[in-house]
Amino acid sequence: MKAIRDLCLLIGRLVLGGYLVAHGLQKLLGTFDGPGLRATSKGFDRMGLRPGVVMAATASASEIGGGLLTATGAWSPLGPLALVQTMSVASTTHRAKGPFAAKGGFELALTNLVAALLLAVTGPGRLSADHLLGLRLPRWKVWIAGLGGLSVAVTTIRMMLDATPQPATTPPTSAPESDETSHGAR
Repeated sequence: MKAIRDLCLLIGRLVLGGYLVAHGLQKLLGTFDGPGLRATSKGFDRMGLRPGVVMAATASASEIGGGLLTATGAWSPLGPLALVQTMSVASTTHRAKGPFAAKGGFELALTNLVAALLLAVTGPGRLSADHLLGLRLPRWKVWIAGLGGLSVAVTTIRMMLDATPQPATTPPTSAPESDETSHGAR
């Protein structure tokens, strides 16, 4: 039974971590049909996350770094905690469009948030870099990272909620509006 549990944790880590790395690369580099940093930055600015380029680069780094740590199961639970923080902001970004992704809502971001939270609590399992290399973070470092991520998430969400959203000045050329905004705040 432990082997099945560890295999399921590995699959979950690879899927969640892999997709969030790809989302981060979409924002940062425009790969996988993503908008790239310039368009993502404009979307962040319109949402009140300023300066947009810094916020977009930070969200990209959080998704890429958190996704890689989650997928490999290294230095757990830092990767899942980074994803929880990022997906908290993304869920808030999509709140006005309702709970379902079909209408641009927060379904995917919330699902990713919960999956990351589960991985943060359960640990990466035996098929992970932590287990295979004997990596273990002291609990006090995990608490500091968790509190730091929480403060970043709360500050970012507050910044977004306090801002007056700006209308788009030009329509995106490489991706539909829903793609830019759905990838722009994670």
